[in-house]
Amino acid sequence: MKFKLLFCFLVFVFFISCSNINYNNKTSKQTYFSSGFAYIYNENDYKNKITNKKFDNNNLEIGHNNLRPGTLIKIINTENKEFVILKNNKRAKFPDFYQILITESVANKLKLNPDIPLVEIQEIKKNKSFVASKAKTFSEEKQVHSKAPVTSVKIDNISKIKIQKKTKNKKFQIKIGDFYYKESAAAVRKNLIKEINSLNNKKISIIKTKKNNFALVLGVYNTVNSLKNDYINLKNYGFEELEIQFKK
Repeated sequence: MKFKLLFCFLVFVFFISCSNINYNNKTSKQTYFSSGFAYIYNENDYKNKITNKKFDNNNLEIGHNNLRPGTLIKIINTENKEFVILKNNKRAKFPDFYQILITESVANKLKLNPDIPLVEIQEIKKNKSFVASKAKTFSEEKQVHSKAPVTSVKIDNISKIKIQKKTKNKKFQIKIGDFYYKESAAAVRKNLIKEINSLNNKKISIIKTKKNNFALVLGVYNTVNSLKNDYINLKNYGFEELEIQFKK
């Protein structure tokens, strides 16, 4: 009888342990990370329903379509490695060609090239040391601002500040997908030219990247605006895993 009770107890403990392991695995979340183009907010965007939320270009504000408001996000300019850490102000809708919405003030802070606003974005997990550091910095800045004489404060019109441009031109291409057989890539290429009129005069190439692997790519493009429409057309056609690459 005692053996049976002991056996049942051990089975119960084992069941609870397995339940805890599964629970912890389900609740653990990966840190969000992505790279691509930033959408620089314009005052007319809300009026034209390009975005569903208003932003103030005079402030450092950002919006993301998936991450919840209050999430800390690190935004890095991939050109010069300038970065800023900001709270996501709003969950906003904007063209899904872009990875994040930022105001002109953020673009200026990062010294982004508006023609090629390439960024990396990373979710920052809050911890006690980080929060304490941010709180201390905010407190110190507040004291400095409160002591500063009003007459010495100069307010610049941020909308007139020119965002830094890079003189070096970059070229891009859109990788549509990878294929095991060259014939499969050729069939998709033929179908795309037939179905999407805007691609009729565009260069769609099949590139052998390694043995038994062929990439179907579209391009070359010199600016973001020149590739945006083709990217959106491909997405609407059903391609989900499109990749924007630098053309060497």
